[in-house]
Parts: sequence; C-alpha cells; structure tokens
Amino acid sequence: MFHLLLLAGVLLGGYILLTHTLFKRSRCSGNAAMAGKTVIITGGNTGIGKATALHLARKGARVILACRNRDKAESTMAEIQQETGSTDMLYLQLDLASLKSIRRFAETFLKTESRLDLLINNAGVVADGRTEDGFGIEFGVNHLGHFLLTRLLLDRLKEVGGGRVVTLASMAYRWGHIDFNALAADGHLGTGRYSWQFFQAYCSSKLCNVLFTYELAKRLRGTNVTCYSVHPGVVRTELSRHVSLWQKVFIEPVARLLFLDPEAGAQTSLHCALQEGIEPLSGRYFSCCAVQDVCARGRDDAVARRLWEVSEELCGLSED
Repeated sequence: MFHLLLLAGVLLGGYILLTHTLFKRSRCSGNAAMAGKTVIITGGNTGIGKATALHLARKGARVILACRNRDKAESTMAEIQQETGSTDMLYLQLDLASLKSIRRFAETFLKTESRLDLLINNAGVVADGRTEDGFGIEFGVNHLGHFLLTRLLLDRLKEVGGGRVVTLASMAYRWGHIDFNALAADGHLGTGRYSWQFFQAYCSSKLCNVLFTYELAKRLRGTNVTCYSVHPGVVRTELSRHVSLWQKVFIEPVARLLFLDPEAGAQTSLHCALQEGIEPLSGRYFSCCAVQDVCARGRDDAVARRLWEVSEELCGLSED
C-alpha cells in the first residue's frame, strides 16, 4: 500500500511540475483596438491559427485566412461567424510549399486589399518530403515560404503605421542547426524517412524562424513595423499528422493529459499581436506571453545575416 501511495505521489508531483513548466498555460491580456484593421493568418483554418482568427474576429478585425484548403477555410469562417457575428472574413488560397503560389497570393492581396496591419506566420509542418520547388518540406514551408510572404508584404505593412509580424517558432529551435552546405547542395536542413530525422529538420526550421525574426527586426529599424517570434507551448494540433501510427499511439494519451488546446496555444501569438508597448522588444522571442532570452544560436548575427541572404537567393528575390 505504501508503495502505491508513493507511486501516486510521484506521478501527481510529476504532473504538477510539468503543468507548471513545459506545459504551462498563460493568458493574453493585450487589448489593442482591432476594428478596421486587417490581419493575415497563414494556416488560419485549423489549430492555433483558427483559435487566433476567432479571437481577432471577435475584436472586430478583418481576418484573411491564408491556407490551401478552401473547404476547411469556409467551414472555419462559418464557425467564426456563428460564434462572433463577424462577417468580415476572407479566404485567399496560399500554398507555402509553392513559391509561385506565394507570389500569386501576394499579388492578389496587394491588388484587392488596401491595408495590412498584422501578418501572423502561423502555418507549419512536421513531415518528410519536398516542396514544389524542390526544397525540404519543413525548411520550405516553415521558413522559406514565410520569408518570401513577409518580404512581399512588408511595404503594405509599413504604410499603415504600427504593423506587426508574428512568426510561430518553437522551443525546439534549441536543437536546430543550419547547415548552409546542405542548403546549397540539396535545398534542405535534414531529410530521411524516419521520424527522428524529420523532427531534427523541424527543429532547424524553427531556428530559422527565430533567426529570421532577429534579422528582420534589424532591417526594420527606423520604420514603424515590428516583429516577434513565438513559442506557443506544446499544443494538440494537426502539426504532427504525418508521424507514424505507433508514435501516435504513444503520443495521444500524453497529449490528452498534458498538451495545451489550440486556444491556450494561441495566447502568446495574441499577446504579440495585441499587447501595447512591446515595440522596443522587436526581434525578440516570446513564450507564455512574456519575452524570453534565447540561447546563443538564436541570436547569432553572422548566421542570421547569412540565412537572410541565402533565403533571398533561394526565393529569387536577389534578382528582383
């Protein structure tokens, strides 16, 4: 009996520890006015993006869902309209695994929308494979696609005054590494059919997100646009839909017990979107609705600058 009580105590203590550290919850208290403002959310039809869209629509923003699947987007818009009463929503097709699609999206948006106040680079994948342009899928979608999208929309963000770019990174950036030789030779940051291999590539893509934001802030100095990278927490989303069946069997019980729901996972994105007075923190990394220090690899000036330049070349921007 004593051993059972001891085991129960250890399990309960471990649960409490995890829910106050790795799986800690937070709540956005930012309350910037959003009526009349326009927001783009990539991957806004599911998970954290959907929860973010719901909150911003409730605050009166014009919400543009930038995603691949029209049916999912229209279903999400119907749900948001029913819950908030907002009809100021729009779906625009965007496939971050296609540079052509990203350019088409930006062209359509710039022709049809007069303002952009907030760009939330939310979409992401954990998977193996290649983009339409031959890049590793995680590097291509999680970093390069958002890099190009942001670059194409920056001028419109600068026009409104006080525009923001929020990019979903992850604490997984700590285990990332940017191999410029691999990028030059084969357009990826790691590849392989085993889940641990594409998880490593995922970590590297998240490091790209942190470094992109760090470098973007430098290049935005003197403008009225700011940017932030975000760790949303460990969240139950469709991000890991490509992992193997046995991993899902292992992960699912843990996820149900400990992982955050998408609404909780959206709070730090919303903080960086809505909190007033954080402009001096442009380029910084946020978690649990608070700025956090990053390890040395997340603030390496030389790597951040080189990543920017390589990304420009891979997107064809250096020729524009």
